[in-house]
Amino acid sequence: MKQDDDELDEEFEHFRFEVDPGQSLLRVDKFLVDRLPNASRNRVQEAAIAGCVRVNGLPVKPNYRVKPGNVVTLVLSHPKRDVAIAPEDIPLDILHEDDQLLVLNKPAGMVVHPSFGHYSGTLVNALAWRLKGNPLFDADDARPGLVHRIDKDTSGLLVVAKTPEAKTHLGLQFYNKTSTRKYVAVCWGNLEEEQGAITGNIGRNPANRKTMSVFPAGGEQGKHAVTRYRVLERLGYVNVVECVLETGRTHQIRAHFKSIRHPLFNDAEYGGDEILKGTVFSSYKQFVRNCFEVCPRQALHAKTLGFIHPTTHLPMSFDSPLPPDISALILRWRNYTANRADS
Repeated sequence: MKQDDDELDEEFEHFRFEVDPGQSLLRVDKFLVDRLPNASRNRVQEAAIAGCVRVNGLPVKPNYRVKPGNVVTLVLSHPKRDVAIAPEDIPLDILHEDDQLLVLNKPAGMVVHPSFGHYSGTLVNALAWRLKGNPLFDADDARPGLVHRIDKDTSGLLVVAKTPEAKTHLGLQFYNKTSTRKYVAVCWGNLEEEQGAITGNIGRNPANRKTMSVFPAGGEQGKHAVTRYRVLERLGYVNVVECVLETGRTHQIRAHFKSIRHPLFNDAEYGGDEILKGTVFSSYKQFVRNCFEVCPRQALHAKTLGFIHPTTHLPMSFDSPLPPDISALILRWRNYTANRADS
């Protein structure tokens, strides 16, 4: 059947924004990056070039400047995905569970909650399956039971609330910093002090919205953040460190250690996936590349977690052993350091 000349391909509106009255002239790609979840500037620019970004209904280029009163939309050729949480039978490493909460050990590689580009296989999908018989667990909540989170490629401990009251009680503990959390990381370089604190505001990196930047403490950019650290082991060109968060900002440990020129080992988003310290010998470079393969993600593990139980009011404390990839990484560096000392 011949298609009529005036019949257009079907389009679906995914996002709509009206420019605020006080908004100064601003490129439409930057305008959207600041408002779309997990969208990079490159992706927004590609969408504009493809004719998917509209201002007042008309396609515009990435450098088009929006002004107050403009209506900016993003249209695509497929319907907006339903992000309702689908229960999925995904195994979980549960360390403790009662009628109010559960504590689990999240593996590296698992996203905590659904987001742009990650609609299945997340921890929340797994929780929706495990707790689907619990009438107090709200699977319609965008982040059911979550009172804190860790990055996709960070492993370690998380507490999940099973009732609204537990979520409120635990959430206040994390907000008021009365919960305790310790991380173990491997960073590049030899830290000057045995222990110390990294202080600096943390906010979105204006050049790459997927990462965070550290700004001067007390300034207007970013939010106040403090990471305390203690060196556990010095292994030549890397250190094993324990980190305690006084604040809980996105990518806090990763961004703070990058800011003092000691990025976490194999942290691709913060420059730790390069050979930053060591010798120029090819054998050493091969050793480091092998280490990258042994631990193919940032070497960061949420090792301990402490909080007050929401109904018994008793203190609870949990410890998670280092996962095999980080343990193997540390062992390799120990052997390398020992062999250098013997040579």
